Amino acid sequence: MGRLRLTLDEATSEALARHARQQGKPRAALAQELIREAARRDARERERTLARDYAAGRSDARQLLRTLEAAQLELLDDEEA
Repeated sequence: MGRLRLTLDEATSEALARHARQQGKPRAALAQELIREAARRDARERERTLARDYAAGRSDARQLLRTLEAAQLELLDDEEA
């Protein structure tokens, strides 16, 4: 698992601490969950865009689909580790 060091502005740090307390989780665990969820939302948005492009007949949609599928498999591997 990779490590990431973040510097947060005061308001963001306080909001993260508040939400972590409310959920009974360490700040780092909550931050990790939030980042993971943002990555999932981004992946879903790319899938929707690809589906629209594919339906519209975009010529490179098949290659984009392969690229997205590979990235999703990597994300799943990271989550299982």
